[in-house]
Amino acid sequence: MGREFIDLFDHWADHYELTVQGQDEEYSEVFQGYDAILEAVAERSYGTILEFGAGTGNLTEKLLRQSSTVYVVEPSAGMRAQFEKRGLNAVLLDGDFQQFPTIPVKLDTIVSTYAFHHLTDEEKERAIAFYSTLLGESGQIIFADTSFENEEARKQTELAAEQAGYTNLLKDLQSEYYSTIDLLERICKAHGLEVVFRQLNRYVWLMHATKETV
Repeated sequence: MGREFIDLFDHWADHYELTVQGQDEEYSEVFQGYDAILEAVAERSYGTILEFGAGTGNLTEKLLRQSSTVYVVEPSAGMRAQFEKRGLNAVLLDGDFQQFPTIPVKLDTIVSTYAFHHLTDEEKERAIAFYSTLLGESGQIIFADTSFENEEARKQTELAAEQAGYTNLLKDLQSEYYSTIDLLERICKAHGLEVVFRQLNRYVWLMHATKETV
């Protein structure tokens, strides 16, 4: 992400928890099963973990049950402030998907939830290519984010939001960089990653990419 969304997240930091708990009707389906989505990512994670877009630390808390070595990258000062209030034993870094401090060891797992869509498709490919070089043998990338099975699914989702009068959600769907599953699959395979996808709710798909062994 360039940091064009930072002001939004700084503003959102104080009421982020209410949104993910489904109290914003427009986004209730996006965050349906939120805790289970975080668990799906965390339970597959192991070893030295790097998390992008940590927000207030909801996923981080679960990751720390899987590993004692967790690095978290968060670009929003407001979100970092909320994260620090929780006193989680993780290394908190100022950065984003493309620019972040050097991690001094090879990584076993790279994770993110509800954030990878801030990168354009071209940026996503550059990011995945770079991440593959940071992973150790059999390392993995586990992302859960709004994605679409294909372009027809995108159109139907946008139409449903429009018909429901969800103007904010529709604006997000049309302005942010939500990718299709086939594009994400192509990117992963092009950079030596075996990948599987699983739909977790109407909007969110789990992408689990594993570094191919030679």
